Amino acid sequence: MCEECYSTESRITPLLKPCDCLRNHTQYICGTCGRCICIEKDSHRGLQRWHFPFKTLEIAKLYLRTADFSMKKSCGIYEIEDKNGRIFYKIFPEPEDLIQYLNKNKTKKCSLKKPLFTVTNYKEYPKTEIRTLTKSEMNRYMSER
Repeated sequence: MCEECYSTESRITPLLKPCDCLRNHTQYICGTCGRCICIEKDSHRGLQRWHFPFKTLEIAKLYLRTADFSMKKSCGIYEIEDKNGRIFYKIFPEPEDLIQYLNKNKTKKCSLKKPLFTVTNYKEYPKTEIRTLTKSEMNRYMSER
């Protein structure tokens, strides 16, 4: 597992429309393994990708580093269940943010009330870059997938 971005696969992201994302979105480029993680804000909600719900814990882990970097602290991934029993995963900077979310969303619950995954200490990495890729970088990244 990469110490910086918590992934075992250095080319796994982006998951959805990878060429479009790499070409048009700002990426967190892991200074350790080179993995690109979308850190672009959604044009409709103004939120970064890590704010959205994830289908699995594994997918949430792929975006956790962008949350940690954005907040300059270790964030956590929480398991949420809706009224229909659907399970999903959300990243929150603090347990208080989870409580605030649950108070606003009465049909959702978090049984554990603690993160399923977090890193102990937030750390900055000197080779990290935040930028869009060049066309040749995007092509090379995609060919390495």
